Amino acid sequence: MCRAKDDAPPKSCAFLSTPSIYFSLKEKPVKEAAKVFDFDTKFAKDPNFVFYDFNKWEELSSDLHGTFDMVVIDPPFITREVWEKYAAYAKVLLKPQGIYLISTIDENEAMIKELTGSDKRTFRPSIPNLVYQYSFYTSYSHPALDERNPEIPEF
Repeated sequence: MCRAKDDAPPKSCAFLSTPSIYFSLKEKPVKEAAKVFDFDTKFAKDPNFVFYDFNKWEELSSDLHGTFDMVVIDPPFITREVWEKYAAYAKVLLKPQGIYLISTIDENEAMIKELTGSDKRTFRPSIPNLVYQYSFYTSYSHPALDERNPEIPEF
């Protein structure tokens, strides 16, 4: 995901409200090139933690503007009001050619396209015990994203 091709340095990634993904990163150079943005200060001991309140996105430190190649987003709420704030924050964080990897419900497809230019992908994450089935949306293509996840029943 946040790994550059060949021997190039890792791409910089911003993880918005996705601490589980950030903390699952195994390669030290990849993790060092990333930041985790979250409201929960229990993650503050990590050197790449940035406190993030989506209701105050305009308070983002200017030294982070335009610094990320990719943003990964999975907000705690799925409403338009929340997504507008996340999208605004992501646009400030991303470099001009930056890309999105987003997780949200299928009913948000048109809104996600409008706010980020991202398209729904075939591959869907397996998230047991949730009421809704989530899908991935990206502003880039990759063959793995075009394959069906065998853990998810046909829909």
